[in-house]
Amino acid sequence: MADGPVSENIVRAEGRVSGGQRAALLGHSSITVWFTGLSGSGKSTLAFAVEEALIDQGAMAYVLDGDNVRFGLNRDLGFSPEDRTENIRRIGEVCRLFQDSGMIVLTAFISPYQADRDQVRALHPEGRFVEVFVDTPLEVCERRDVKGLYEKARAGEIPEFSGISAPYEAPVDPELRIDTSEPLDACVAKVLDRILP
Repeated sequence: MADGPVSENIVRAEGRVSGGQRAALLGHSSITVWFTGLSGSGKSTLAFAVEEALIDQGAMAYVLDGDNVRFGLNRDLGFSPEDRTENIRRIGEVCRLFQDSGMIVLTAFISPYQADRDQVRALHPEGRFVEVFVDTPLEVCERRDVKGLYEKARAGEIPEFSGISAPYEAPVDPELRIDTSEPLDACVAKVLDRILP
């Protein structure tokens, strides 16, 4: 995969509205909050609850969910290591655009590889990316598995399933570590305390 654009005949366009102007209009700074964890860890549930709490407080927020993105933008990608990396690369670029627009963007992606998460972090200005490791024990994730994915993965029916038949590289030094075995309200409060001034 190339580091830059394939075409040499493009020039980056610069607008006249600054990030500070967007923040003044919206009443808050922009940031990407990246929830990572195993399937069933509670990433989406937590991200959507944080989004609701932010909207209730008048902040502009939006959730990009792993499954939802694969219905559209990334519908051409599977779950091979290369496709997982491309999935995260694309969504990282989308997050950077949302963050640049002044929004608080929340993501819920397994994003199993540390290198991919580091690459997304590098796209963001310093202090504008918060990695949240949803560190819920595997046995809890499996108990919550309403889709039966873990059972299928353990039976060999789903190849390349993170945490079972494919690796999941847990964050080494995330900004937040949350176990969603705790009450949801308490988990939301921890995230809000970290991202709101």
